[in-house]
Amino acid sequence: MKKLLSPYSEAILNEYLEQLPLFKTMEAQLKTTIRDCLSDAGIHVAGLESRVKTESSLAGKLELKGYKYKSLADITDILGIRVITFYRDDVDVVASAIERLFEVDWENSVDKRKLHDLDSFGYLSLHYVCRIPDMPFRVEIQMRSLLQHAWANLYHDTGYKSGLEIPKEYIRNMNRLAGMLELADEQFSHIRTELTDYRRRVQTLVSTGNLDDVLLDGDTFKGYLELDPFGQLNRRIAAINQAEIHEVSLMPYLAIFKNMGCKTLGDIARIIKDYFEGAYQIACFQMGLTDLDIMASSVGPQNICIAYTLKNGGGKAGIRNLFDILNGPSESNVMMAEFILGQAKDLPFMNQ
Repeated sequence: MKKLLSPYSEAILNEYLEQLPLFKTMEAQLKTTIRDCLSDAGIHVAGLESRVKTESSLAGKLELKGYKYKSLADITDILGIRVITFYRDDVDVVASAIERLFEVDWENSVDKRKLHDLDSFGYLSLHYVCRIPDMPFRVEIQMRSLLQHAWANLYHDTGYKSGLEIPKEYIRNMNRLAGMLELADEQFSHIRTELTDYRRRVQTLVSTGNLDDVLLDGDTFKGYLELDPFGQLNRRIAAINQAEIHEVSLMPYLAIFKNMGCKTLGDIARIIKDYFEGAYQIACFQMGLTDLDIMASSVGPQNICIAYTLKNGGGKAGIRNLFDILNGPSESNVMMAEFILGQAKDLPFMNQ
């Protein structure tokens, strides 16, 4: 049934229908502008949604609150955009970017994160009303975290949408769930902050050479590789044939060094130092059989690991296991292990 509207509201609704194509165009343009702005600022978000208010939704609003509006430009949420962040802390980061991008209508903006009424408990969202440049209209931009977004949708579906008065026992249970989501949201942000601080401390320890204090894991090994710990060995090996060094990822060697019992970066540094000469001797034999003028940067760490394995009695099985970890199990790894074992047994470092 068509809603009964005042003449003023009918005029606003007619203006809306006339401007609808413009709102659709503005929706796409503003969404692209915001996405590009966030991308340029290095801000990663979980989602970016937009909508133009439907005719029926606007008619319902005018039926209830039409007396408040003189023209379509007085309605601030005809066009809406929602930015969903991964973490609650990022809501303020996004807000700062929006403030730089648009003129914010502070009088009509609201930070619902500061509301603590019973019926708004758990609904935490930042709403900016922004002026669209060179236009009489405004856009409402909502910013909230992924868990805040999940709660808003759940509350909307179980409460607001039902049209029924919810018994207090259900409200209490919903508020308990809201509290759990808020706590989880807070803890995710807290954990991220702690991890960031941990990485900074590790970077400081690595850069100052305190490698024994740095536990070996993916992050620390990646940071260690940035110091080019195998660079000196690779350059010496490349000089045998005046070869060019082709850089490849050395992250697969994390599993190798862990398999060798390394617990800290200091353990790896000692292995490099102790088996540097043995790795070079293996390379001299390898390069002497070829005239290759290009070598991968993995040659250094591979030969370090081979020298360590041979010197510590790993034998053919140890060498095969090394190649199995690096390349996946294969019969060719058995032949490679036999070949290396046969040739390396006479190298000087094996008899020292």
